[in-house]
Amino acid sequence: MDANRQWVLWDGQCGLCRAAADWVRRRDRGGRLAVVAWQQAPSPPMTPALEAACRQAVQVVTRDGRVLAGAEAVVFVLGEVGWRRSARLLSRPPFRWVLGWGYRRVARHRGALSRLLGLPAACRVNEESENV
Repeated sequence: MDANRQWVLWDGQCGLCRAAADWVRRRDRGGRLAVVAWQQAPSPPMTPALEAACRQAVQVVTRDGRVLAGAEAVVFVLGEVGWRRSARLLSRPPFRWVLGWGYRRVARHRGALSRLLGLPAACRVNEESENV
């Protein structure tokens, strides 16, 4: 594992996730983040448990080995790419709760959102739940 960088593991089959990953890469001017599709991540950091978690939400593995998921991972990444004020605000209640709620909704429907936005390679992970 690259001890100098934090790993951002996203779904390489999801157009929405790909767009977000590209946004992060463009803003990571210091090269602090290894932004990698989880399907292509080396081991370490990838483990079977982390792979299962990656199927549900973006994951960040920090230099010190902490694993952050979903909205918590998003807040961390925002701080790393220079949006520290926004990250601090979003990490506090009630913003943290709203962001968590919103993240779960977007993650659940990311395949449909990718198609709606005309993004390629929409994910298949949560397709069944979109039709419920």
